[in-house]
Amino acid sequence: MQKNIKYWIELSDYDLETAEAMLNSKRFLYVGFMCHQAIEKIFKAYYTHVKQETAPFSHSLSYLAKKGEFYSLFSESQKDFIDQIEPLNIEVRYPSHKERLMQSLTEQKCMEIIKHTKEIQSWIKTRL
Repeated sequence: MQKNIKYWIELSDYDLETAEAMLNSKRFLYVGFMCHQAIEKIFKAYYTHVKQETAPFSHSLSYLAKKGEFYSLFSESQKDFIDQIEPLNIEVRYPSHKERLMQSLTEQKCMEIIKHTKEIQSWIKTRL
């Protein structure tokens, strides 16, 4: 399992670096998506660590955290952030309201998303 955990951590780190690259290139639509990916993968690392089994095939952050029995460990602000970022996975892939979404993802908002993503990623890593 240790190999699988390392795999998920490395992918999470890569996705977070990609989110920062998207911020620097002002491709804000993809910042939230890549942050979602980074969190999803660090959740899968933690799930694998806690359950000693392969993480479920799911993109739902709340589902992964609940199934891994660590959702209850999050603060209310962490839960709020998970709820906020969760829809970005689908909305970026299938943007039915692309213009509205792009207007809401300002540079400042994207910087906040990256900041909170780093905090959750770090929070998980300290428990691995």
